[in-house]
Amino acid sequence: MNSERIIRIMAGSFVLLSLLLGAPASPLYHSSYWLWFTAFVGLNLFQSGFTGFCPAEAILWRLGVKKAGEPASCSPR
Repeated sequence: MNSERIIRIMAGSFVLLSLLLGAPASPLYHSSYWLWFTAFVGLNLFQSGFTGFCPAEAILWRLGVKKAGEPASCSPR
């Protein structure tokens, strides 16, 4: 799995989780302050669309996750 797919999965999961915890109609409601986290994720996605910079992607690259479009490495047997 490449970094682009992981970023999309992470962002979607964070948005859904923060909505579950921040929406008063949710059975898992904790506090409406969780909606600020939803806004943070959305704003980060918005700015990365224009600038190409995503902090989570930089962290994933340092952890060794391959970039989008990078060929899979072949390990000798």
